[in-house]
Amino acid sequence: MLKGGTIITGIQNSEVSCTLRNQNAGGAELKVAPDSRVPDRFLLYVPLDGVAYRAEVRWRRNDRVGVKFTGTEPKPKLHYG
Repeated sequence: MLKGGTIITGIQNSEVSCTLRNQNAGGAELKVAPDSRVPDRFLLYVPLDGVAYRAEVRWRRNDRVGVKFTGTEPKPKLHYG
């Protein structure tokens, strides 16, 4: 199942759109635009789940980023969704 998500970088409330693939309790594979700047650690907000995951990058390949979830937080207040 593919889900839409938003990478919240914490840099001036900057957001990067992404698609989650292969999501499980421990992490996910994200598809991002090739020119996207994804930091090593960020919040990943998934509207369908109604939660933000604290995420840490484990690998990067072209437009794909593998992340490990290190915790969750409520929906970010500043997020539009």
